[in-house]
Amino acid sequence: MAWETLTRWERALERWQRALLEKVHPHQPVELIDALHHECDRHAVVCSESRVVVPNAYEVELDTEVHEELVRQGRGDIGEVLTDNLARHGRQKGYEWAGPLTVRITPTPLAFGDPYRVHSSPMPHVRADAFPAES
Repeated sequence: MAWETLTRWERALERWQRALLEKVHPHQPVELIDALHHECDRHAVVCSESRVVVPNAYEVELDTEVHEELVRQGRGDIGEVLTDNLARHGRQKGYEWAGPLTVRITPTPLAFGDPYRVHSSPMPHVRADAFPAES
């Protein structure tokens, strides 16, 4: 009983925090941006004192329903928004990209409650249209 109450409070707090962040930054999916920054930072490779290289190709698997809702809201340019935001993050940290930076959004049916997944890899000659076609 106490565990269920705690879980409900945690969920309520998470919803409140998410709603607050969305009001502050209504055009930026805050959690997704944090996950993208974390993925970038986690794969940073220190090559020398003045050179830190990070992956440049990011794929965001976005739950199909979430993706459809973003498109309905006129926010179909989320890949560009995320790429711009990640580029700023990289500049602030002094990162060097392994090649041209790109973030690709792929609508994917994900498990309940899992709105996205983020993957990255260094691809020196990648272009956004070099990813396999969406099905």
